[in-house]
Amino acid sequence: MLRPPVFRQVRRAHTSAWSKNPQLDEIIRVDHAGELGADRIYAGQMAVLGNTKEGPLIQHMWDQEKKHREKFEELISKHRVRPTVMTPLWNIAGFALGAGTALLGKEAAMACTVAVETVIVDHYNDQLRTLMEDPQIDKEILETITQFRNEEQEHHDTGIDHGAEQAPFYQALTEVIKTGCKVAIAISKKI
Repeated sequence: MLRPPVFRQVRRAHTSAWSKNPQLDEIIRVDHAGELGADRIYAGQMAVLGNTKEGPLIQHMWDQEKKHREKFEELISKHRVRPTVMTPLWNIAGFALGAGTALLGKEAAMACTVAVETVIVDHYNDQLRTLMEDPQIDKEILETITQFRNEEQEHHDTGIDHGAEQAPFYQALTEVIKTGCKVAIAISKKI
């Protein structure tokens, strides 16, 4: 059966609108995974410290992370990007990291925040440099990452201001968390 010419034109326009950009797919996939992880870390911290004087501070950071996650869920759908297959693991690992460090005390929870946000700010800065080199830069992605990078830097600074460096074994704790974050980023970019 022959299709009417109008249908073929609509079909061609539809497929070209969804042409894939592997670099953009990777950015959206890994950032979605990272914001999911951050959301779960703060959920874990709130489960332990939510009824303490640090609760409102953690809630504020968590609320921002929820918005970050929602935005990347929107972008994953809009750009038809496959999420990482590691999502279920990052969900559990993020919550366990947040709750586990919070059980060590508010300083350890803040040290966790500092470690994670240090890696994320560096990661977002790398992405911004890459995006700036793209002649067909996606303005929405650029603006989103810039805003989120600034908010992640605010979380880092909040952690420092609220005793992160007083956590037991601060240096060792933050280095282990940073390494874990870097491994999660590398994995989430690809699978």
